[in-house]
Amino acid sequence: MLQQPHTKYRAFAPIGLKDRTWPDAIITRAPIWLSTDLRDGNQALVEPMDMARKMQMFELLVRIGFKEIEVGFPAASQIEFDFLRRLIDEDRIPDDVTIQVMTPAREELIARTIESLRGAPKAIVHVYNAVAPVWREVVFGMSVSEVMALIERSVSQVRRLTDAQPGTQWTLQYSPETFSLAELEVSAQACETAIAAWGEGKPIILNLPTTVENATPNIFADQIEWVSRRFGKRGNVVISVHPHNDRGTGTASAELAIMAGADRVEGCLFGNGERTGNLDIVNVALNLYTQGVSPGLDFSHIDDIRATVEHCNQLPVHPRHPYAGDLVYTSFSGSHQDAIKKAFAARKDGDLWSVPYLPIDPKDVGRSYEAVIRVNSQSGKGGISYLLESEYGLELPRRLQIEFSQVVQRVMDVEGKELDAANLWDIFRREYHMDGAQGLRHRAQSVEGEGDQALTVLRGELTWGGQPVTIEGRGNGPIDAFSRAVAEAIGQPIRVMDYHQHAIGAGADARSVAYVEMRMGDSRTVFGVGIDADTTAAALKAIVSGMQRAGGADAQQAQSSVAEMSA
Repeated sequence: MLQQPHTKYRAFAPIGLKDRTWPDAIITRAPIWLSTDLRDGNQALVEPMDMARKMQMFELLVRIGFKEIEVGFPAASQIEFDFLRRLIDEDRIPDDVTIQVMTPAREELIARTIESLRGAPKAIVHVYNAVAPVWREVVFGMSVSEVMALIERSVSQVRRLTDAQPGTQWTLQYSPETFSLAELEVSAQACETAIAAWGEGKPIILNLPTTVENATPNIFADQIEWVSRRFGKRGNVVISVHPHNDRGTGTASAELAIMAGADRVEGCLFGNGERTGNLDIVNVALNLYTQGVSPGLDFSHIDDIRATVEHCNQLPVHPRHPYAGDLVYTSFSGSHQDAIKKAFAARKDGDLWSVPYLPIDPKDVGRSYEAVIRVNSQSGKGGISYLLESEYGLELPRRLQIEFSQVVQRVMDVEGKELDAANLWDIFRREYHMDGAQGLRHRAQSVEGEGDQALTVLRGELTWGGQPVTIEGRGNGPIDAFSRAVAEAIGQPIRVMDYHQHAIGAGADARSVAYVEMRMGDSRTVFGVGIDADTTAAALKAIVSGMQRAGGADAQQAQSSVAEMSA
């Protein structure tokens, strides 16, 4: 790196807002939240979501409680257009949710965007263009006056087209896209131009993005307070921010922006987005929660949410991710474990939360405090996962490692002795009902339909509560079909949230081991494990294993005697 970076880079100039008020502000209420997972987040994926994953993400966002959702860029591709039409035509948008769509300031794309919204009850049309010097001068070769003319033309077109559809409640969102790098007076002129073209008094959102984070968060807060003073007192204007994370300070930028007067925050679940990502809404919302402010979003089942987002985005959430990572409620240090256990023991019902190393009660997000056992394999004692893999070929998923380590800890607390690999294997087999699930015999299944419409059909019998129960199910593959069949038979929903499978051994002696993370009815999330020479049978055994662990006494009778599964 350069010994003298100042010869190539320069610091961002401060705003000079001498009478700033935001440093003493306290956030006392949640902002309006806008999820852009289906637009900004989706465009940043190596493999953008297909229709099914888009719908799953939309339904998740609704369940969490988002009232404004940016559902796509309908002028960009046919799948984006078709997804929006499906939401509208199939009446999938709740009455209290407003959808938002994005379009650049280009005539043909604006027309296509408004066409895509025909029949929507409420809609936000998000129009953007770049206003910062390097974009307008180098990228687009435009003067300030030419930029303003573009804004006036584009917003006026949106107004004409939306006025022709009075059945929809329209709001304009205007973004001076490169706000964080632009001169404040130019950004203000752009906003004034958009307001005038849209019509004084009509509802408008001024969305101010850190298109690229280029300064410390306090400078962004000064920019937001400056704009808020100029526009924030107009009753029809909402001040919105759209932070990115190029400097790793997206969360700080959002929080300081709220303190500086922002009414609304845009971002993605777990910070997905271009480059280093958009603002992580989960992080900001739960930060508010830990300060005694209700975020208005429900993250009480954070593991389910994470599993769905990982599936839809095809991207993992980091194990150290704030509030949601696999390891954030796990202590490896003995001194940390001791401090946490003592604080738990001292707590009384109704006490304010004050536990060392845990800024939030894990139970509030559906988690628990997991004191993971760590034994150094270099010392000859061997870690639990290390021993099970080296001796028995099991490659336990991270969350299963955490779950099983607690089982082992309970045994060690009672027996007070070190456990070897054979001891661990015996505990593992008992805990996951490996012997009880061996009665499952899988012979065949049929397929109905073709292509994307093809469904797997499974039929058979299951012993539940001591009684044989006939099961029949259809689904997208054997796991889905079996889960649906069992759920209908026992009257409790079965939800498979994660699935892993690998081979043990090789050649004629090879077997498959399946790990299923699942929930039955209102039970806690549990793992089930199945081993069989047949990969499908291993997966079905894993589901039954999880049922037995989640279902209590009834499940103990489920010795998994599915006599036949055939067409």
